[in-house]
Amino acid sequence: MALMCLACAAAAQAPRIGDINYYGLRKVTAEKIQAVTRLRKGGTLTSSKGDIEDQIDKISGVVLVRVEALCCEGTSVDLFIGIEEKGAPHPAFHSPPGGNATLPQELLDTYASFLTAVARAAARGNTTEDFTAGYSMMDDPEARSYQPRFLTFAADHFDWLRDVLRNSADASQRAVAAAVIGYGADKQQATGELQYAIGDPDGAVRSNAMRALAAIAVYAGKQPDRNIRIAPTWLVDMLHSIVLEDRLQATRALVVLTDSPNAGALDLIRERALDSLKEMARWTTLRYALPAYLLLGRVAGMPDSEIHAQWENGDRESVIEKALALDPGKRARQ
Repeated sequence: MALMCLACAAAAQAPRIGDINYYGLRKVTAEKIQAVTRLRKGGTLTSSKGDIEDQIDKISGVVLVRVEALCCEGTSVDLFIGIEEKGAPHPAFHSPPGGNATLPQELLDTYASFLTAVARAAARGNTTEDFTAGYSMMDDPEARSYQPRFLTFAADHFDWLRDVLRNSADASQRAVAAAVIGYGADKQQATGELQYAIGDPDGAVRSNAMRALAAIAVYAGKQPDRNIRIAPTWLVDMLHSIVLEDRLQATRALVVLTDSPNAGALDLIRERALDSLKEMARWTTLRYALPAYLLLGRVAGMPDSEIHAQWENGDRESVIEKALALDPGKRARQ
């Protein structure tokens, strides 16, 4: 948000507010948040992230607040306002490790160069990637040129990566380890480490782990004879996180995990996460609402063709209602 506001200031105008999306609301209402913040669609974003969070934090029952602004349509930004209310479910994270395990500087430099190349590709509009090999294979030639080094390192030094992921006190080191572990040849072994990393106290580590796990899920769906098992438990827990990226990455991974029939994952979602998915599926920023909406349709037992048809017709609510109807206790809180 700070960088975005600086850019808008350079253009001599404050950013306009596009969509406002909420999550974590149980007893607190969107109207109450709007009343204390005076935020509205089409208005001007003049308050800082910290000021908005402080205003919401004063609402009775709110114990945590997270505000994020995602760019951009011209000078317009979409806001995501997340809260955790007293007594609400939330994921449990590991205690921060205190070890001194580190990765070689060459690998760290390669990973930094890879991210720079990915950013350049994204700026050119090339974000295409292929997960069928069990890891993210970038379409951009420059970004793709770094990836064989990750494959080699994961093949030769998997235990090193594992040690850093579990024991390094440096979160940036753990984040690189989570990304590179996904390139390991033994996908079941990599899956175990990535599922552990979803519980990391650092958001970047969790994000890398869930992205890598989604790639393995694609591979597992294409190679059923490999019998790769991915437990949905940690991903479903992330649907209660106050961190927006946790929720976005978890829903994307769960969509991949349920592309093939997966009754266990859908049952767990039905038991634990209908409230969270309901909120996300109703977001007005549609590209972020779609994965949650798709999961709810699958929970309701609908074929993907019908789920997508309802989406195209602008009738999200009927799909959401079908999913919520499977759990009367939760439906009563809609």
